[in-house]
Amino acid sequence: MVAATFRVGLRVADVERAARFYRGFGFDEVGTVPDPTGRPVMTILQRGEVHLIVDALVGMPFPDTERERRTQVGPRGLGVAIGLAVDDLEASYDYCRTSGCTITTEPMDEAWGDRVFECIDPYGYVWEFSQPLADGIPEDGFAAVRANWFPVA
Repeated sequence: MVAATFRVGLRVADVERAARFYRGFGFDEVGTVPDPTGRPVMTILQRGEVHLIVDALVGMPFPDTERERRTQVGPRGLGVAIGLAVDDLEASYDYCRTSGCTITTEPMDEAWGDRVFECIDPYGYVWEFSQPLADGIPEDGFAAVRANWFPVA
C-alpha cells in the first residue's frame, strides 16, 4: 500500500456496491471494515497516492451530531467536484455512461489543455474526468478561459 498524500471520503448507502463501482474508475481495494453482522461499513480504495474512503451513511460509530444527521439526509457532495486524470477519456466516459452516471457535460476540449467530461455518479457525487490534449497547456490557456467565461460585450 502506497502512503496516501490525499484522501477523499464519500458517504454512501451501500458500501460494497459503491466500492465495486469506484473500482471501475481505476481504484484498487486496500481493505474493508465490516460491522458486527459482516456488512461492510468502510472500504478504502487506492489509485496512485490517493485514497478513496467509502463510508456507510448509517452504521458508522460517529457521534450523533447535527452535522452527522445532515450528512445522512444529504444531498451528497453538494458544491464539491472530484477531478480525476485518466489515460483514456473515452473509456472512462463509456464506463460512466453505462454504469448509472448522469453525464452533465459531454467530452470537450478545454482552453487550458485538457479534454474533459463531467458526470454525477449513482451516489450523488460529481466527477470531472480529464485527459491532457496532445498539445499540452497553451501559453494563453487561462486568458482564453477567461474570455470564454466572461466575454466582452
